[in-house]
Amino acid sequence: MATREVERKLTAVFVTDVAGYSRLMAKNPDQTLETLTAYRQVFSEYTGQFHGRIVNRPGDSILAEFGSVVDALTCAVEIQRELAERNLSLAENSRMHFRIGLTMGDVLLKEGELYGDGVNIAARLESLADPGGICISRNVYDQVQSRLPLHFEYLGEKIVKNIPEPVRAYKVLSEPGAAAHRVIRAKRTLAGEWRTIALVVAVGAVVVVGTVAGWNYYQQRSTEVVIATFKKQAAFPLPDRPSIAVLAFQNLSGDPEQEYFSDGISEDIITDLARVSGLLVTARNSSFSYKGKAVNIQRVARELGVKYVLEGSVRKAGNRIRITAQLIDAATGAHQWAQRYDRDLQDVFALQDEITEKIVSALKVELTLEENERIHRRTTDNLAAWALYRKGVEVVRDRITLSDLAQVYFKKALALDPEFESALVALGWGHLYSVTYDMNYTVPDPLERAEALARQALALNDALAGPYALLGALQLAKRRHGQALAHARKAVALEPGGAEWYANLAEIQMYAGNTAESLGSIQRALRLDPIPADLTLLRAGKIHFQAQRYEQAAEYLQTFQDRHTSLWKWSGSRYFVSTDVALWLLGAYGAAGRTEKVEDLVRIFRDNYPTLDPAGLLANTDGRYFKDAARLQPLLAEVAKAGLE
Repeated sequence: MATREVERKLTAVFVTDVAGYSRLMAKNPDQTLETLTAYRQVFSEYTGQFHGRIVNRPGDSILAEFGSVVDALTCAVEIQRELAERNLSLAENSRMHFRIGLTMGDVLLKEGELYGDGVNIAARLESLADPGGICISRNVYDQVQSRLPLHFEYLGEKIVKNIPEPVRAYKVLSEPGAAAHRVIRAKRTLAGEWRTIALVVAVGAVVVVGTVAGWNYYQQRSTEVVIATFKKQAAFPLPDRPSIAVLAFQNLSGDPEQEYFSDGISEDIITDLARVSGLLVTARNSSFSYKGKAVNIQRVARELGVKYVLEGSVRKAGNRIRITAQLIDAATGAHQWAQRYDRDLQDVFALQDEITEKIVSALKVELTLEENERIHRRTTDNLAAWALYRKGVEVVRDRITLSDLAQVYFKKALALDPEFESALVALGWGHLYSVTYDMNYTVPDPLERAEALARQALALNDALAGPYALLGALQLAKRRHGQALAHARKAVALEPGGAEWYANLAEIQMYAGNTAESLGSIQRALRLDPIPADLTLLRAGKIHFQAQRYEQAAEYLQTFQDRHTSLWKWSGSRYFVSTDVALWLLGAYGAAGRTEKVEDLVRIFRDNYPTLDPAGLLANTDGRYFKDAARLQPLLAEVAKAGLE
């Protein structure tokens, strides 16, 4: 397979040179060259130890790259400590002090050499460092300031040569108020703490060996403590397998109308990863809740209960597209993988496949043959059809009816590619939900049309979860509970990371009377979607009511109501958007003993819905789907007890 001559990537870069090198050479060239050779060896040894690579070393300079900014800065600190120790054996006017500049930036890789802004910024930071010191950029500071036992001094925004934007620079300090070149003091103090342990374990060990061993042990323990703290603070226990959230890729196209495009790429990556059984993938609804916000990666990961976060950006201009992506270990801040792609727009689907492959590889997840095939099988190769489909998805997002505009988008997509399975399924779901939730829907035979679309999609690709989930919901609507369960379970098997498919299965299990199984499935959906989609919230509320977990049921149903302002004031009165959901909420509050909440809801019903028949309404909504009508009786009893008969 041919390789590209030039590759772009995001990496940690440090540049260093010798302070006063010309003066040293003029005074004693032989000794200067000897010292430089020895000190370069120190750079080589530590760079290798911290998983870096020395790219080149012209004159007295050294350029190195690292996959992790934590490794890069730790390496730089260790080098300065070692060189400071060695300088003690030289005459003061012969000592050699290096300055190090460190950043994380975009670089070009060609024939093993690095070029670009990342290298240029690191070189400018190096010129700001003190002799024997280290200067870092803001993006490095953000990653390391809470992870390494160092202090930093903000130098402000610096205008540097050949860089159009000011660079925010930080000086690395050993302690508050100390000069950066006195890093050795902090290292001696830290090493001293562990040297005692080393001496107890091996009395008589050489002090230098003990110091190095102690520092290495300290670093290992520090990393372990950081990871343990992260796990303890996570909202959910981290699973044994890798867990990841894909944030919404930032739209850098300068056109808000292109938002659907960057969102679509992010969602496609989530879907691909959700097909991998060896991963836990946060659902789109939760990971996209941070969209447009200044995010702290660690906080996001803790709230979603994942260890890794993928973030990126998309710039679409004409027939070209640039995608930048970086995979971060949120527990340590280390970059597991980062890359920037500049491709023709028609390559966008191949790019999505490549990014998915890189993530799976970086997380060391083994794919089954079936999973490998599924994540590489696209539902369309027609970019224009995909764009129309994505616009339709944006229209129906968070809605449960198929709007006319969404229909137009999906139908146009299918006109361009009649075998576009995802568009077929989306149109089918729209028909189902519209007849289920909109009693005025007038399209003839909507369930039959939806089923025909689902089976057409399956005939084209039987490895998709969506058509099976749709068939499950359709069979439920026809009260064929056994068939509905079989289809819903098939969807979950094909996409084990799909929160919406677990929620769909949970609902069918509830209506079939399998309450315990239903509770397990909805809890799985909520783990994958910690900031749940609307339909997941609604299903969770009903399922918890059926499981006699009334407080939790009320919490989910109230959140559903509040999210859409289902209760609001207008002309002095309050109205429900969904009266049947309000009845479930009233029942949950009643069963939980929340009398004041029940009374408030009853007042709204009596003021605004005096002719409401609660039993008839519920029989015509949820009652249509329960295999055993008796399952609805506890709710009806609570409604009657509240005085709404």
